[in-house]
Amino acid sequence: MDAILKALGDKTRRALLDKLRERDGQTLTELESDLEMQRFGVMKHLKVLEEAGLVITQKLGRFKYHYLNAAPLQLVVDRWIEPLTQAPLARALLNLKLNLEGEIAMSSQEKKPDFMLETFIAASPERVWEALTSAEISRQYYIMGAAFHGELKAGKPYEYRAADGKVMLSGEIISVDRPHRLEMTFLPGWSGNSAKHSRNVFELKKIGEHCKLTILHFDIPPENAGVREGWALIASALKTLLETGQAVQFR
Repeated sequence: MDAILKALGDKTRRALLDKLRERDGQTLTELESDLEMQRFGVMKHLKVLEEAGLVITQKLGRFKYHYLNAAPLQLVVDRWIEPLTQAPLARALLNLKLNLEGEIAMSSQEKKPDFMLETFIAASPERVWEALTSAEISRQYYIMGAAFHGELKAGKPYEYRAADGKVMLSGEIISVDRPHRLEMTFLPGWSGNSAKHSRNVFELKKIGEHCKLTILHFDIPPENAGVREGWALIASALKTLLETGQAVQFR
């Protein structure tokens, strides 16, 4: 606990945590940019954060990537904040804590994703899986009201079709592990003949009464950088639908 509080007591270390909160998986070179400090100084601050367990690293090839690890922060919440709260605020803190409990789900053999998003949904993994793969449910939260169509078997094609039948997105199922992991190629229909395949993965994990949904996207072409914002909208609308029953569509 003392190491955590000490690590958080320095504004430079807090700035490093803020940078990782905004974008996980950064190298030392990326983290030291915008900081008026020499490389060695940044390394010393990162070492303090690592010793406190607030930063964890993943080495891939010649590069080491840094990730925010919020588990130690949960200890602070449990010990100093949660016991002092009334029920409504305690519930809000519980939701906050769940959103801080993400774990890095990337093996040493896996390439670094271009994009990663995690959200906690008050539903079972089975229910979230159904929402991801059902035409009837997916059209209630997906962009442009597009619905998922496809057979959930490796090697089979899939499509997201708008109400008018237009194909918004297509690809091929790579692997299926119901209700834990779904991997597929990703070919946007809005890019026309210049569209390039990338790859996205849905990972689902039961945590208490919630499902942690992790969305990873690999090999995103520069012209499709907007998919990052798209995934955020979709994840938000999916969470709203499953938790409130309210359909949210983005046009």
